[in-house]
Amino acid sequence: MTALLEEALRRLTTLSQEEQDTVAAQILESLEDEAAWEQRFRQTPSGLRSLADEALEEHRRGETRPIDELLG
Repeated sequence: MTALLEEALRRLTTLSQEEQDTVAAQILESLEDEAAWEQRFRQTPSGLRSLADEALEEHRRGETRPIDELLG
């Protein structure tokens, strides 16, 4: 376990049980989502290429914004 993860877990112990469960659910959902994406791309490697091409085309058309603008 990394030092960063250990620190995060230490901090979680200071939260209420409800807050801990909320964070745990978010972590599990994120891990499941990541696993699902990995599975999809293993099944269709061209899918990732297609998404990348689509994102580049959206950028060329001026339909994207820098992430700094999105984060505020």
